[in-house]
Amino acid sequence: MLEPLDICVMLGGPSGEREVSLQSGAAVADALRSLGHRVSEIDPVDGEFRLSPKTDVVFLALHGMYGEDGAVQARLDALGVPYTGCSEAVSRLAFDKVAAKRACAAQGLATANDCVVDAPGAGLPDGLELPLVLKPVCQGSSSGLECVESAAAWPSGLAKSLEGGGQVLVEERIEGREVTVGIVGGQSLPVVQITPKRGAYDYANKYTAGATEYACPAPFDAEATQRIQHAGELALAAVGGGNCARVDFIVRADGEPVFLEVNTLPGMTETSLLPKAAAATGTGFAELCQWLVELAVEHPPLAATG
Repeated sequence: MLEPLDICVMLGGPSGEREVSLQSGAAVADALRSLGHRVSEIDPVDGEFRLSPKTDVVFLALHGMYGEDGAVQARLDALGVPYTGCSEAVSRLAFDKVAAKRACAAQGLATANDCVVDAPGAGLPDGLELPLVLKPVCQGSSSGLECVESAAAWPSGLAKSLEGGGQVLVEERIEGREVTVGIVGGQSLPVVQITPKRGAYDYANKYTAGATEYACPAPFDAEATQRIQHAGELALAAVGGGNCARVDFIVRADGEPVFLEVNTLPGMTETSLLPKAAAATGTGFAELCQWLVELAVEHPPLAATG
């Protein structure tokens, strides 16, 4: 175990996921303090910050824009300060759902048929079969996710998904079981199955208590579990690798995992998916936080990706 360190937990930030990030950061800061580390907290609400010169490592508990898109990582690289998660280049690529999807498809991972739309008045895409799932290309935490079941619902669904600005990824909906696999230090954690009680796993179902059921380890046999974990490792490698990530899939009835996205800064409240998966291996929340700090110090993301 490392000696006590000066750790800055970066939380909050300017994105629409600020409130969730504040929760993640508070939980991480408490856990690291319980281990004897000297912990400070910075909220770069305007995208600006100043680190203490004593800072040994930054624990990134930011979500969404600025946290997951590589912006803060680039600043920390310039300062020469190690940080948790993935490098600037990997974060930027993974945050772009289209770029990440193309990179994973190039490595042989199954993906849904799709197109990209950026015009509010665009018509229903030719060549795609209903129902459709719409996602902003560069947003996190299921923000802006819309499900379109019929042609009549297309205009309103597109308008809502475009509210955050930018492009929207339109995909055919894959029928199956939604899962996620966390990867820490190259090690796949147990698979988590995600089952919303109603509708899709959107922002509301993700953050409303009791709206979604989780099973960890997910109820798959050993062969299917290994297939999902291997797909997660392949997806993370496809975007460039990193110390920590969570990869989401829909698993078809035939057992094939269909890639959804790579999350390079997973939620870190004590009930978030990555901590749930770690807990299934006997790794407590504070121990997980310590593990991520050790990886950041011993294998800085910039060095790991060259």
